[in-house]
Amino acid sequence: MIGRLIGTIVEKRPPSLLLDVAGVGYEIDAPMSTFYNLPAIGERVTLLTHLAVREDAHQLFGFASTAERSAFRALIRISGVGARTALSVLSGLSVEELAQAVSLQQTALLTRIPGIGAKTAARLLLELNGKLGAAIEGTDGASPAGGDALTDILRALLALGYSEREAAAAARAVPAGTGVSDGIRLALQSLAKP
Repeated sequence: MIGRLIGTIVEKRPPSLLLDVAGVGYEIDAPMSTFYNLPAIGERVTLLTHLAVREDAHQLFGFASTAERSAFRALIRISGVGARTALSVLSGLSVEELAQAVSLQQTALLTRIPGIGAKTAARLLLELNGKLGAAIEGTDGASPAGGDALTDILRALLALGYSEREAAAAARAVPAGTGVSDGIRLALQSLAKP
């Protein structure tokens, strides 16, 4: 299994890129969230990967973060959701937005993604319920939102055993600009209220 590649970007044609790793060119498909953050052609990049082996093809998918790869893997485990649909979902929503949509059961947020209808959105919400907390927890120690305190507060609440729905509601109640430790305290206070 290929889990990570470090190489030089040779071509970029969304959603695909060609990565030169020690003279071997790897064709990789990536969600737009990863693609937008890629350096210029000729620059080096590190991508976490998922190799999908099918009867008719071997496909390599690249991700900028552990959370994105974990969410992709959770999506493709759902019956009827293929890699293209999973890439569309991750191109239309960040992992945090997807986790929030799942915890709050926001079908409308998913249906605005091209190729996702009401039935598919409902199935995604049902199947992903309780599974994306691990994807958010699985980041490399860095917040995917670039140090966003709200994400850290959400992670802490999930680690304390609160459901994604409870954690998202409590984290939203924290005023913007609040530090992580104060935010966790405020979120716990709001969860303690009857």
